[in-house]
Amino acid sequence: MTSSAHTPAEQFKRALSAVTRALARDRELEVKFSGEGVHLSENKAILPAPSELPGPAEAARLRGKADSVALRHALHDAGAHAKALPPGGQARQIFEAAEQARCEALGARAMKGVGENISAMLDERYMRAGFQHSEDRQAAPLSEAISMLVRERITGQPTPDSAKGVMDVWREGVEASAGKALDALAQSAGDQQAFAKALREVIRDLDLAEELGDEAEEDEEQDTEDSGLEDPQDEGDSDNEEGSEGEDSQERSDASGTAADEEDVSFAEDSQTRIDADDEPGESMEAARPNWLPPKGDDPNAYKVFTTRHDEVISADTLCDGDELARLRRTLDQHLKGLEGAVGRLANRLQRKLMAQQNRSWAFDQEEGILDPARLPRVIMDPMLPLSFKQERDTEFRDTIVTLLIDNSGSMRGRPILVAAACADILARTLERCGVKTEILGFTTRAWKGGRSKEDWLAAGKPPNPGRLNDLRHIIYKGADAPWRRTRNNLGLMLRDGLLKENIDGEALQWAWKRLLARPEQRRILMVISDGAPVDDGTQSANSPAYLEKHLREMIRMIETRSEVELLAIGIGHDVTRYYRRAVTIIDVEQLAGAMTDQLASLFDEESRRGTLRREPASPARKPKAAGDGLSALKRAVSADAGRPVR
Repeated sequence: MTSSAHTPAEQFKRALSAVTRALARDRELEVKFSGEGVHLSENKAILPAPSELPGPAEAARLRGKADSVALRHALHDAGAHAKALPPGGQARQIFEAAEQARCEALGARAMKGVGENISAMLDERYMRAGFQHSEDRQAAPLSEAISMLVRERITGQPTPDSAKGVMDVWREGVEASAGKALDALAQSAGDQQAFAKALREVIRDLDLAEELGDEAEEDEEQDTEDSGLEDPQDEGDSDNEEGSEGEDSQERSDASGTAADEEDVSFAEDSQTRIDADDEPGESMEAARPNWLPPKGDDPNAYKVFTTRHDEVISADTLCDGDELARLRRTLDQHLKGLEGAVGRLANRLQRKLMAQQNRSWAFDQEEGILDPARLPRVIMDPMLPLSFKQERDTEFRDTIVTLLIDNSGSMRGRPILVAAACADILARTLERCGVKTEILGFTTRAWKGGRSKEDWLAAGKPPNPGRLNDLRHIIYKGADAPWRRTRNNLGLMLRDGLLKENIDGEALQWAWKRLLARPEQRRILMVISDGAPVDDGTQSANSPAYLEKHLREMIRMIETRSEVELLAIGIGHDVTRYYRRAVTIIDVEQLAGAMTDQLASLFDEESRRGTLRREPASPARKPKAAGDGLSALKRAVSADAGRPVR
């Protein structure tokens, strides 16, 4: 009988541990086998446990993961990497992926067997992530594309077919914008610090310079050194901050393990969209056409639009006939039967919070009015005693409008758009009962991969830096002044085949914001519901890769810092906190209803806390409150949203 120490799995583990320590150039490196993940800390490497009888394919994949960990341990300086990491989320992802690719590519270039092992590992990883089927940039991470291009340039080997989809989506745009910087990056692969410096140039060429964070400060320091001026105190503070940041980043880097085992979760489209022949838009509403941001000077990267001639802002009921809208609405109602219970309870909670602002209150200790029963004992003792009456008064509160801006892109197809429509429907009903105006808007494009705008650009000879190259379709499902009962069928349009295409979030956000500015309400709230970054292949293929994302960030920054509109966002399956200050990300679309009501409720809670609340001292003779009076007191407290004292 074979002992456990001589089984094929144990023999493979011993051999793999010895090779890993040799490749890592560290005899003290502890190699463990557990679970399915890969983790690397200072003196320990954890690799996936092999099966009892590993076959050639499994052995190659495990050797690839071990080689990846060993090369990272041998060629990577965690301290230098932590200091070079930029603060921006996407830039950090690119740094991590490119650094891992550098280590793996150097080993693959020096040792053919290592290269074959790493190729097997990457092939499995890309297949599991579905990168061979990626058709748009939401399902194809930019960081992965950069790492693949880095490997190609260092090793001279092509990217495997399992990542063909990602490369088809990104290669042309990235190489057009940052091809020269990538070549310089590969030439500095042997020096980690020089590689990091060159990588910053790649990120800058990809129009993500704002994510580098300290770039401006570095330039200022360089200018100071060149001029011979120094400030010892500032220099000391900078060193302290840099050291602190480096230590924190190093801890995060060590704790996260290698980039090889990180999985990018994407929500790709579950089916191909059918573009109906009769899916032609109606007449544009010229009076409601959006206002676009003009280009800033001669900057080729400034956001601009090639043409607005084919854009439209259109009411939902003009995109299809009434009978079809009624049919789609019945479909939505059927799905609402399963959601009304949970969403209804959340909506009722929000309604209670809002209705509390409209209840009347009492002004006590008045010289005339209705006799206050709580003051009755002292009136009996002294009938001439003043301040024994109360007067009823209406509590003033700021009138409010809430705009729901819903992403109508193709990646929302299926359950996400169904739940978004249902939640918007119930929320509109709830807010209307509370006297809060509600507007429901949607945004998409009229075509895939550029429409008539791109045709005009091609006919003009493809001038460089054309700006946005697709035809916008901004949809009004419910106007702020329209009652819900007259527009309820419009929400069914979101379920129509062929409607959901691509998304240009920056201009949609600007459009919804400008509509809010024209409203007379004192308080304006804009809630964005989206499932990722802006995507339009027609625009991104002719401009820098982050062209649309940069414009979105500019619009968000302007609204959040220079506008009275309160902006919040809900991301479905994708992290939107890197864009918006006030945001929440949900993984399951069933959480959307709770997120919407929680976000709105928290806004009114904050307004209540900011309000001035003054209470009159209780009289010793006042009788205790009945249980039913507690609700009234709570309502009076919440009614401080009016910004006026409440007694």
